Amino acid sequence: MRHYMLSCSANVYLKLLLCSVIFLSTSFCVNAQENSPFTTGFEESVHSKILAQERKIWIHIPNSNGGNKIKDKGNYPVIYLLDGRDNFNTVVSIIEHMTVSGLCPPTIVVGILQSNRLNELTTGTDKEFPGSVGNGEKFISFIEKELIPYIDATYPTTSYKIFIGHSLGGLAVTNTFLHKPYLFNSYVSLDGSLWWDNQRVVKEAKTILPTQNYKGKTLYIALANRLEKGEDTLSVQKDTSSRSELIRSNLTFIKYLSDNSRNQLRFRYRYYEDDNHPSVRLIGEYDALRFVFNFYKLKIYDSELNNPGFKLDSVLLAHYKNVSEQMGYTVKPDENQVNNLGYQMLRNQQFVKAETLFKLNTTNYPNSANCYDSLGDLYLETGNKTKAIENFKKALTLKAIPETKEKLEQLQNEKSR
Repeated sequence: MRHYMLSCSANVYLKLLLCSVIFLSTSFCVNAQENSPFTTGFEESVHSKILAQERKIWIHIPNSNGGNKIKDKGNYPVIYLLDGRDNFNTVVSIIEHMTVSGLCPPTIVVGILQSNRLNELTTGTDKEFPGSVGNGEKFISFIEKELIPYIDATYPTTSYKIFIGHSLGGLAVTNTFLHKPYLFNSYVSLDGSLWWDNQRVVKEAKTILPTQNYKGKTLYIALANRLEKGEDTLSVQKDTSSRSELIRSNLTFIKYLSDNSRNQLRFRYRYYEDDNHPSVRLIGEYDALRFVFNFYKLKIYDSELNNPGFKLDSVLLAHYKNVSEQMGYTVKPDENQVNNLGYQMLRNQQFVKAETLFKLNTTNYPNSANCYDSLGDLYLETGNKTKAIENFKKALTLKAIPETKEKLEQLQNEKSR
């Protein structure tokens, strides 16, 4: 939207500027149920018959949906996050930053608050904690049979799900990856406690990994620096003390993953030399989500945009076809992205391309007033006042926009003279 009486170049610049300002401002004022600024989400309770208790969860709905749970602005992938109290705010901040930067789709975040993390995130037994550990299978059953169905029934979700955990949470993620690989599309283990129960999960991996097909699945492992002075990731594997058991168990697990590359798993790990067990969470979460969504960013060079022969619409559609294949469902080209590209084409006087892009948006987002306002701006610039009036009227039937109303009234006044 822009003021009608500005010149073409000024109009285009203002529209682009307004789009950027609005996009950035909404990205930093996170709205929850009460649209309260500086709030990353809201809390709900889910009754669990499996666990025989009420469970607290924290939920973040994408800023692009106004922070609301109404299913009228598209559906979103979901991140399920263990140890929600510690990890929720950082993951929400990361995912919103990546969304604004065009690095991932808008995503719902569900933070699961642990009531007894040692009990809920472990399987097997431990002589140091008799009777207080090992309910991990029941807890994952709660996630699978109660929490995920509740989130899918209540919120605008898609089928794409990510599971993230740190420390004992990383252990739970790894156990789920091995024993229930169908449950999530992507798994993220941040310095996971794979030493637990005499490295039980690592020993199971040696048997399970050669037999599984992980096509369409993604795994990211982050390792913190637990080495003594003079050690490296090779020499530490010769150590037998308990102080290095976590990193050694992860390195062995990584070796088994590498030995079974034919199972089609999309896998990456990273050793963070400058981070310890607590600090690896934040950087590991960011790097993991960048890897999970490394297919999402649309890369187009300025030289291509300035080239009249460059088939921008074909590149855009091919890109989102690939994104759809990776996500497992149809992903439409992002409305704001297409809108901004359309105005860039308008500024470059590539009017046919601009019209194609703006029309693509009206097809994909028929209830968006801004899409019709933008198409009206194109016709205004090219002198087709009849079509400009038609599209401004359509925009105003969807939303009362002062700028659109002003442009429409001025055009109608001109026609009546």
